[in-house]
Amino acid sequence: MNNEHLRLFVRIAVTQNISMAGNELGLSPPVASMHINKLENALGVKLIHRTTRKVSLTEEGREFLPHAEEVLNAVDNAKASVGAGSFTPQGTIRVAAPSSFARMHIVPALKGFVGKYPELKVDLRQSDSIVDMVEGGFDIAIRNASLNDSTLVARKLTRDNRVICASPEYIKKHGEPSTPQDLLNHQCINLIGIDSWSFNTPDGPKKIKGKGAIRIDNGESTRDACIDGAGLTLCSTWCAYNALKKGELVQVLKDYPVVSDTDIWAVYPSSRLLAPKVRAFIDYFIEYFGETPYWEE
Repeated sequence: MNNEHLRLFVRIAVTQNISMAGNELGLSPPVASMHINKLENALGVKLIHRTTRKVSLTEEGREFLPHAEEVLNAVDNAKASVGAGSFTPQGTIRVAAPSSFARMHIVPALKGFVGKYPELKVDLRQSDSIVDMVEGGFDIAIRNASLNDSTLVARKLTRDNRVICASPEYIKKHGEPSTPQDLLNHQCINLIGIDSWSFNTPDGPKKIKGKGAIRIDNGESTRDACIDGAGLTLCSTWCAYNALKKGELVQVLKDYPVVSDTDIWAVYPSSRLLAPKVRAFIDYFIEYFGETPYWEE
């Protein structure tokens, strides 16, 4: 059984497209189709359903997929072992990431990443929606959240500390809150999806549902509205750090830390051995962000 035929089959399962999978491996659509035919003939079963729009795995294909992945991972890990680190991850890694975090902290690191792994290509899709990794054909997704999906395996890339911010202009005009309860008397700019802000207080955790005229579904835009003096907001330090350093924003309620169970995670839809390209991506960004991320220095 040809390992390259297996590799093509695994990529077809991810991309649901023979031409796309073949292109990732340097194969023309006719050659890719021929390789899959040879694999099916060798196994004596039909692995994929072909339509004019996309392909999908047959029941036999779904059962065969984890075994094909295990074979490829074993081969790749064996190459890495005997090559004393000379084996280079290759192919295309498809990554989904939140728009703001990707623009600010993933994109600036991609030059170094592909420089370290010249045989890897990166297909990065930026969206604030939670993507279906299997349906979208993604190898890995970056999540800025608490994780509840037990079907995903996750590695923490870095922490996500959050603070309450205001512009000097807003504080000069409206005053600075002294306690979380004071937020009820202020304009709060809310990020859609976060209905309340939770604080550690001497009396235990306290939730405040701030009122305000502005709700936005993007962290950078929420931050920018805060810089403009439209109100106070809850902001991740990775998003606000430059504005805080420049004095465009100031942190308020420092004596009442924000309670948050979110971090920055890399997730992938399999509990089996990591593919070398996925492991390379995760390890690179864990090292890149460091134990203390640069935005908190």
